[in-house]
Amino acid sequence: MQRARMVLPYLREQGWEGAVLAVEPAQVAAPVDPWLADGLPADVPVHRAAALGLGWGRIPGLGTLTFRALGALRRMGDELLKTGRFDLVYFSTTQFGVHTLGPRWLRKFGVPFAMDYQDPWVNDYYRQHPAVVPPGGRLKYAVTDRLNRWMEPRVLRYCTGITSVSAAYPRQLLRRYPFLPSVWPVEILPFPGDGCDLRRVEQGGILQTMFTPGDGHRHWVYVGASGPMMAFAVRGIFSALREHGNNQPGFLDDLRLHFVGTSYAAAGRGRNTVGPLAVDYGLAAVVREHPDRIPYSETLRCLLDADALIVPGSDDPGYTASKIYPYLLSRKPLLAVFHEQSSVVSLMRAVGGGVCVPFRTGEPEESLASRIRSEWLETAQWQRPVPLDRTAFAPHTAGEQAKVLCRFFERCLASTRPAARLRFQLSSF
Repeated sequence: MQRARMVLPYLREQGWEGAVLAVEPAQVAAPVDPWLADGLPADVPVHRAAALGLGWGRIPGLGTLTFRALGALRRMGDELLKTGRFDLVYFSTTQFGVHTLGPRWLRKFGVPFAMDYQDPWVNDYYRQHPAVVPPGGRLKYAVTDRLNRWMEPRVLRYCTGITSVSAAYPRQLLRRYPFLPSVWPVEILPFPGDGCDLRRVEQGGILQTMFTPGDGHRHWVYVGASGPMMAFAVRGIFSALREHGNNQPGFLDDLRLHFVGTSYAAAGRGRNTVGPLAVDYGLAAVVREHPDRIPYSETLRCLLDADALIVPGSDDPGYTASKIYPYLLSRKPLLAVFHEQSSVVSLMRAVGGGVCVPFRTGEPEESLASRIRSEWLETAQWQRPVPLDRTAFAPHTAGEQAKVLCRFFERCLASTRPAARLRFQLSSF
């Protein structure tokens, strides 16, 4: 829901009016954060669909939000669209099964739809890395993957255009589905960044309980998912820290690395993926892992309370970490370790805001660790924030991206039917 939430305040000045169709918060297996909704414009209607409760998740096949919410969203969407007040449906959610409502609404109400690829719907990563066990296990992944490969082309055939956080995703779609038109409206849009979120946290008295700033320790923080995809970057960081600690006695004594929200599993069910790696490198006393997700406002508070920030990236070249924006805007020393083809690397080269150490496919761990030591540890960059070029960063702010998104909507409408009064329906979680 981050893209929808952040651009909504800026749409009206672009000539668009927005409404939100979402699931009741109590039916979503994630921390409830009222702070998020408090920042929405008061004149934007939010329609809440009552999905099946979380208890249905104990029945095989009904645990995902898609299956629990699809019927409620279909019924409420039908009621909204039959009024004739909407020109476009924009699906901005990684619950891709919900996107299957797009062809239905197009057929029944004549309203075109666009899709937001925040992640791949069909993910080839685990096919390309068969030794890596997917989240939920191989059997669950195999069933889900087969279903995704069946659904995606049946939705894309009727989609009027897509936005994507990574340029790699549209290329993958065009290779996979020859029926897609070469002139299909496509816009590459990582999630926007906006300093107003951080200011709201600072001014709103938001607290976090992951660590205590000013307690005599140096707190380095990462908040976000981890797992096998990020293991190489994490190992590089840990290897560099171990070697630096051996060369600088006492360096690790007061250092604490916090990895927060590393699992996508429901609260209390997440498995540690970083902690075991820390043990391998003799850093168990330094690393703290909290696999459960925390509210977004508390995430931002963690960034603001940290002494330094670290962001390990995936070994997937197409991976784009949109969460990098609040890290850059937090004005803290920042280390980012990403694949050299990730858009995060080119972004940070353009805007600054931190130290980015890229790695290449097949690079030895020792090589990455050596560069992390020389560029982050030995130069004491963990003590000095790198200035952010605000002018270069401006196109990535929510206000500027709202302009781009609205022009994308207009291209979508122009490719289907003339736009009358420009309004749209946001389907988001």
